[in-house]
Amino acid sequence: MFSIEHEFDATVITLVDEGEADRAPSDDVVVSAFEDCVTLTQPDPRTGTPVNVTLTMGQLHDLVTALNLPEGVYRR
Repeated sequence: MFSIEHEFDATVITLVDEGEADRAPSDDVVVSAFEDCVTLTQPDPRTGTPVNVTLTMGQLHDLVTALNLPEGVYRR
């Protein structure tokens, strides 16, 4: 499940892990899309402290492309 919210300077997508029968759900991942970057935020399960990862738009493009390619090293 996920939600989408449009804020003043970002589009915020929250990915909710509802879990499966054989495992407990993990914490939600919040994806904030800005004009020049995308941030992913999720609490560290050991400390509860939010962990942030920032991707440039180029890195995000590479990630989307990589999801549809076979194993290997690529340059665009």
